[in-house]
Amino acid sequence: MSTAVAVAGPSRGIVLVLLAHIAFTTMDATNKALAATYPVTQIVWAFYVGFALAALARAAGSGGVGPSLRTRRLGLQLLRAALLPVNMACVVLALSLMSMAEVMAVGISYPLMITVLSALVLKEHVGARRWTAVVVGLLGVLLILKPGLGVFNPASLLVLAAAALFAVYQIMTKILGRTDRPVTLGLYTALLGAAVYTALLPFDFHVPDAQGWAMLTLAAAGGTIGHMLVIEALEAAPASVLQPFNYVQLVWATIAGYLVFGELPDEMTVLGATVVVGSGLYVWWRERVRAGAVR
Repeated sequence: MSTAVAVAGPSRGIVLVLLAHIAFTTMDATNKALAATYPVTQIVWAFYVGFALAALARAAGSGGVGPSLRTRRLGLQLLRAALLPVNMACVVLALSLMSMAEVMAVGISYPLMITVLSALVLKEHVGARRWTAVVVGLLGVLLILKPGLGVFNPASLLVLAAAALFAVYQIMTKILGRTDRPVTLGLYTALLGAAVYTALLPFDFHVPDAQGWAMLTLAAAGGTIGHMLVIEALEAAPASVLQPFNYVQLVWATIAGYLVFGELPDEMTVLGATVVVGSGLYVWWRERVRAGAVR
Protein backbone atom coordinates (compact mmCIF):
# COMPACT_ATOMS: atom_id res chain seq x y z
CA MET A 1 0.00 0.00 0.00
CA SER A 2 2.79 2.45 0.90
CA THR A 3 4.51 1.79 -2.45
CA ALA A 4 1.34 2.62 -4.34
CA VAL A 5 0.99 5.89 -2.44
CA ALA A 6 4.63 6.78 -3.09
CA VAL A 7 4.15 6.26 -6.83
CA ALA A 8 0.78 8.00 -6.95
CA GLY A 9 2.02 11.20 -5.31
CA PRO A 10 4.78 12.15 -7.77
CA SER A 11 2.76 10.88 -10.74
CA ARG A 12 -0.17 13.06 -9.74
CA GLY A 13 2.14 16.02 -9.27
CA ILE A 14 3.63 15.55 -12.75
CA VAL A 15 0.18 15.36 -14.37
CA LEU A 16 -0.94 18.48 -12.49
CA VAL A 17 2.11 20.52 -13.50
CA LEU A 18 1.66 19.51 -17.16
CA LEU A 19 -1.97 20.62 -16.99
CA ALA A 20 -0.88 23.82 -15.26
CA HIS A 21 1.35 24.72 -18.17
CA ILE A 22 -1.50 24.15 -20.62
CA ALA A 23 -3.50 26.63 -18.54
CA PHE A 24 -0.59 29.10 -18.50
CA THR A 25 -0.17 28.77 -22.27
CA THR A 26 -3.88 29.48 -22.70
CA MET A 27 -3.41 32.62 -20.62
CA ASP A 28 -0.33 33.71 -22.59
CA ALA A 29 -1.98 33.18 -25.98
CA THR A 30 -5.09 35.07 -24.88
CA ASN A 31 -3.00 37.87 -23.38
CA LYS A 32 -1.05 38.18 -26.62
CA ALA A 33 -4.29 38.59 -28.55
CA LEU A 34 -5.67 41.03 -25.97
CA ALA A 35 -2.51 43.18 -26.04
CA ALA A 36 -3.41 44.34 -29.55
CA THR A 37 -6.44 46.20 -28.12
CA TYR A 38 -6.15 46.55 -24.35
CA PRO A 39 -3.45 48.08 -22.11
CA VAL A 40 -1.10 45.81 -20.18
CA THR A 41 -2.39 47.06 -16.83
CA GLN A 42 -5.96 46.06 -17.69
CA ILE A 43 -4.91 42.60 -18.88
CA VAL A 44 -2.87 41.88 -15.75
CA TRP A 45 -5.65 43.33 -13.56
CA ALA A 46 -8.10 40.75 -14.95
CA PHE A 47 -5.76 37.94 -13.94
CA TYR A 48 -5.29 39.29 -10.43
CA VAL A 49 -9.02 39.63 -9.84
CA GLY A 50 -9.45 35.92 -10.58
CA PHE A 51 -6.32 34.99 -8.65
CA ALA A 52 -7.41 36.99 -5.60
CA LEU A 53 -10.85 35.38 -5.55
CA ALA A 54 -9.30 31.90 -5.79
CA ALA A 55 -6.72 32.70 -3.08
CA LEU A 56 -9.42 34.03 -0.74
CA ALA A 57 -11.53 30.91 -1.29
CA ARG A 58 -8.54 28.67 -0.60
CA ALA A 59 -7.67 30.62 2.55
CA ALA A 60 -11.27 30.43 3.76
CA GLY A 61 -11.09 26.65 3.45
CA SER A 62 -7.69 26.48 5.19
CA GLY A 63 -8.54 27.97 8.55
CA GLY A 64 -9.84 31.38 7.50
CA VAL A 65 -8.52 34.46 5.74
CA GLY A 66 -7.38 36.17 8.95
CA PRO A 67 -5.21 33.30 10.18
CA SER A 68 -3.86 32.82 6.65
CA LEU A 69 -2.60 36.41 6.62
CA ARG A 70 -0.49 35.85 9.74
CA THR A 71 3.19 35.94 8.89
CA ARG A 72 6.41 36.27 10.83
CA ARG A 73 8.05 38.32 8.06
CA LEU A 74 5.56 40.85 6.75
CA GLY A 75 8.13 43.03 4.99
CA LEU A 76 9.58 40.10 3.05
CA GLN A 77 6.08 38.86 2.20
CA LEU A 78 5.14 42.22 0.71
CA LEU A 79 8.42 42.52 -1.18
CA ARG A 80 8.00 39.04 -2.66
CA ALA A 81 4.37 39.72 -3.54
CA ALA A 82 5.40 42.91 -5.36
CA LEU A 83 7.71 41.04 -7.73
CA LEU A 84 5.10 38.95 -9.55
CA PRO A 85 2.96 41.91 -10.78
CA VAL A 86 6.05 43.46 -12.40
CA ASN A 87 7.05 40.07 -13.82
CA MET A 88 3.62 39.63 -15.39
CA ALA A 89 3.60 43.13 -16.88
CA CYS A 90 6.97 42.43 -18.53
CA VAL A 91 5.75 39.13 -19.96
CA VAL A 92 2.48 40.53 -21.33
CA LEU A 93 4.29 43.47 -22.94
CA ALA A 94 6.90 41.12 -24.43
CA LEU A 95 4.16 38.88 -25.82
CA SER A 96 2.79 41.86 -27.72
CA LEU A 97 6.18 42.37 -29.36
CA MET A 98 7.60 38.85 -29.81
CA SER A 99 6.44 35.35 -30.71
CA MET A 100 5.27 33.07 -27.92
CA ALA A 101 8.10 30.62 -28.59
CA GLU A 102 10.73 33.36 -28.36
CA VAL A 103 9.30 34.67 -25.10
CA MET A 104 9.22 31.22 -23.57
CA ALA A 105 12.67 30.26 -24.91
CA VAL A 106 14.25 33.19 -23.07
CA GLY A 107 11.96 32.90 -20.05
CA ILE A 108 12.91 29.31 -19.31
CA SER A 109 16.37 30.52 -18.32
CA TYR A 110 15.02 31.32 -14.84
CA PRO A 111 16.11 27.98 -13.25
CA LEU A 112 19.70 28.83 -14.18
CA MET A 113 19.28 32.21 -12.49
CA ILE A 114 17.87 30.45 -9.43
CA THR A 115 21.05 28.37 -9.24
CA VAL A 116 23.17 31.54 -9.28
CA LEU A 117 21.00 33.20 -6.62
CA SER A 118 21.02 30.04 -4.49
CA ALA A 119 24.80 30.33 -4.30
CA LEU A 120 24.90 34.09 -3.76
CA VAL A 121 21.89 34.56 -1.46
CA LEU A 122 21.23 31.22 0.21
CA LYS A 123 24.95 30.32 0.32
CA GLU A 124 24.22 26.90 -1.15
CA HIS A 125 27.20 25.05 -2.58
CA VAL A 126 27.28 25.08 -6.39
CA GLY A 127 30.06 22.97 -7.86
CA ALA A 128 32.16 23.63 -10.95
CA ARG A 129 30.01 21.42 -13.16
CA ARG A 130 26.82 23.27 -12.29
CA TRP A 131 28.51 26.64 -12.76
CA THR A 132 29.67 25.44 -16.19
CA ALA A 133 26.12 24.38 -17.05
CA VAL A 134 24.82 27.81 -16.00
CA VAL A 135 27.37 29.57 -18.24
CA VAL A 136 26.52 27.29 -21.17
CA GLY A 137 22.82 27.91 -20.60
CA LEU A 138 23.31 31.68 -20.61
CA LEU A 139 25.25 31.33 -23.86
CA GLY A 140 22.16 29.58 -25.18
CA VAL A 141 20.15 32.66 -24.22
CA LEU A 142 22.58 34.76 -26.27
CA LEU A 143 21.91 32.51 -29.27
CA ILE A 144 18.21 33.31 -28.90
CA LEU A 145 18.79 37.04 -28.42
CA LYS A 146 21.23 37.25 -31.35
CA PRO A 147 22.98 40.45 -30.17
CA GLY A 148 25.19 42.10 -32.78
CA LEU A 149 23.61 40.25 -35.71
CA GLY A 150 21.28 43.05 -36.72
CA VAL A 151 18.19 41.10 -35.66
CA PHE A 152 18.32 41.71 -31.92
CA ASN A 153 14.86 42.45 -30.51
CA PRO A 154 15.07 44.87 -27.55
CA ALA A 155 11.83 43.34 -26.24
CA SER A 156 13.94 40.31 -25.29
CA LEU A 157 15.31 42.38 -22.42
CA LEU A 158 11.78 42.48 -20.99
CA VAL A 159 11.74 38.68 -20.91
CA LEU A 160 15.17 38.56 -19.29
CA ALA A 161 13.96 41.02 -16.66
CA ALA A 162 10.85 38.90 -16.09
CA ALA A 163 12.97 35.74 -15.73
CA ALA A 164 15.29 37.47 -13.24
CA LEU A 165 12.33 38.75 -11.22
CA PHE A 166 10.78 35.29 -11.17
CA ALA A 167 14.08 33.76 -10.03
CA VAL A 168 14.25 36.23 -7.12
CA TYR A 169 10.58 35.51 -6.41
CA GLN A 170 11.37 31.78 -6.17
CA ILE A 171 14.33 32.36 -3.88
CA MET A 172 12.15 34.44 -1.58
CA THR A 173 9.54 31.69 -1.72
CA LYS A 174 12.17 29.26 -0.42
CA ILE A 175 13.07 31.62 2.42
CA LEU A 176 9.47 32.36 3.43
CA GLY A 177 8.48 28.72 3.05
CA ARG A 178 10.54 27.96 6.15
CA THR A 179 8.12 29.91 8.36
CA ASP A 180 4.87 30.53 6.43
CA ARG A 181 2.30 28.25 4.85
CA PRO A 182 1.83 28.06 1.05
CA VAL A 183 -1.70 29.47 1.45
CA THR A 184 -0.20 32.54 3.13
CA LEU A 185 2.30 33.10 0.33
CA GLY A 186 -0.43 32.77 -2.29
CA LEU A 187 -2.80 35.10 -0.46
CA TYR A 188 -0.29 37.94 -0.13
CA THR A 189 0.75 37.60 -3.77
CA ALA A 190 -2.84 37.65 -5.02
CA LEU A 191 -4.14 40.45 -2.82
CA LEU A 192 -1.20 42.82 -3.33
CA GLY A 193 -1.28 42.33 -7.10
CA ALA A 194 -5.04 42.89 -7.21
CA ALA A 195 -4.72 46.05 -5.09
CA VAL A 196 -1.90 47.51 -7.21
CA TYR A 197 -3.56 46.92 -10.57
CA THR A 198 -7.00 48.01 -9.36
CA ALA A 199 -5.39 51.31 -8.31
CA LEU A 200 -3.76 51.67 -11.76
CA LEU A 201 -6.87 50.67 -13.72
CA PRO A 202 -8.59 54.10 -13.90
CA PHE A 203 -5.53 55.66 -15.57
CA ASP A 204 -5.78 53.45 -18.67
CA PHE A 205 -9.02 51.50 -19.03
CA HIS A 206 -10.68 50.51 -22.29
CA VAL A 207 -14.29 49.43 -21.89
CA PRO A 208 -14.37 45.87 -23.29
CA ASP A 209 -17.05 44.60 -25.64
CA ALA A 210 -18.58 41.15 -25.11
CA GLN A 211 -15.66 39.43 -26.83
CA GLY A 212 -13.17 41.44 -24.82
CA TRP A 213 -14.81 40.48 -21.51
CA ALA A 214 -14.84 36.83 -22.61
CA MET A 215 -11.13 36.92 -23.49
CA LEU A 216 -10.18 38.73 -20.28
CA THR A 217 -12.14 36.12 -18.33
CA LEU A 218 -10.44 33.28 -20.23
CA ALA A 219 -6.98 34.73 -19.57
CA ALA A 220 -7.77 35.24 -15.88
CA ALA A 221 -9.15 31.70 -15.59
CA GLY A 222 -6.13 30.21 -17.33
CA GLY A 223 -3.67 31.97 -15.05
CA THR A 224 -5.65 31.27 -11.89
CA ILE A 225 -6.18 27.60 -12.69
CA GLY A 226 -2.50 27.28 -13.59
CA HIS A 227 -1.37 28.72 -10.25
CA MET A 228 -3.80 26.54 -8.29
CA LEU A 229 -2.63 23.43 -10.17
CA VAL A 230 1.01 24.27 -9.43
CA ILE A 231 0.19 24.58 -5.72
CA GLU A 232 -1.52 21.18 -5.77
CA ALA A 233 1.35 19.68 -7.76
CA LEU A 234 3.88 20.89 -5.18
CA GLU A 235 1.75 19.39 -2.42
CA ALA A 236 1.77 16.04 -4.27
CA ALA A 237 5.43 15.91 -5.28
CA PRO A 238 8.72 17.67 -4.42
CA ALA A 239 9.75 20.63 -6.58
CA SER A 240 12.91 18.73 -7.54
CA VAL A 241 10.77 16.02 -9.15
CA LEU A 242 8.57 18.49 -11.03
CA GLN A 243 11.26 20.87 -12.31
CA PRO A 244 12.09 19.05 -15.60
CA PHE A 245 8.43 19.08 -16.63
CA ASN A 246 8.33 22.88 -16.49
CA TYR A 247 10.23 22.91 -19.79
CA VAL A 248 7.23 21.32 -21.50
CA GLN A 249 5.65 24.78 -21.51
CA LEU A 250 8.07 25.66 -24.33
CA VAL A 251 6.40 22.94 -26.42
CA TRP A 252 2.89 24.18 -25.56
CA ALA A 253 3.91 27.79 -26.37
CA THR A 254 5.36 26.79 -29.74
CA ILE A 255 2.23 24.83 -30.67
CA ALA A 256 -0.11 27.62 -29.55
CA GLY A 257 1.98 30.26 -31.32
CA TYR A 258 1.77 28.34 -34.57
CA LEU A 259 -1.92 27.40 -34.37
CA VAL A 260 -3.20 30.79 -33.18
CA PHE A 261 -0.74 33.31 -34.62
CA GLY A 262 1.07 31.39 -37.37
CA GLU A 263 4.42 31.84 -35.59
CA LEU A 264 7.35 29.45 -35.75
CA PRO A 265 10.73 29.95 -34.04
CA ASP A 266 13.78 30.38 -36.27
CA GLU A 267 16.76 28.01 -36.24
CA MET A 268 18.80 30.11 -33.79
CA THR A 269 15.91 30.24 -31.32
CA VAL A 270 15.48 26.46 -31.52
CA LEU A 271 19.23 25.92 -31.03
CA GLY A 272 19.42 28.39 -28.15
CA ALA A 273 16.35 26.93 -26.46
CA THR A 274 17.84 23.44 -26.78
CA VAL A 275 21.03 24.62 -25.07
CA VAL A 276 19.08 26.38 -22.29
CA VAL A 277 16.86 23.35 -21.64
CA GLY A 278 19.80 20.96 -21.76
CA SER A 279 21.77 23.09 -19.30
CA GLY A 280 18.76 23.40 -17.00
CA LEU A 281 18.20 19.66 -17.02
CA TYR A 282 21.87 19.04 -16.25
CA VAL A 283 21.77 21.46 -13.31
CA TRP A 284 18.64 19.69 -12.05
CA TRP A 285 20.31 16.28 -12.40
CA ARG A 286 23.43 17.41 -10.55
CA GLU A 287 21.27 18.76 -7.73
CA ARG A 288 19.54 15.37 -7.52
CA VAL A 289 22.93 13.63 -7.44
CA ARG A 290 24.13 15.89 -4.61
CA ALA A 291 20.92 15.27 -2.69
CA GLY A 292 21.48 11.53 -2.98
CA ALA A 293 18.36 10.99 -5.10
CA VAL A 294 20.40 9.57 -8.00
CA ARG A 295 23.00 6.89 -7.45
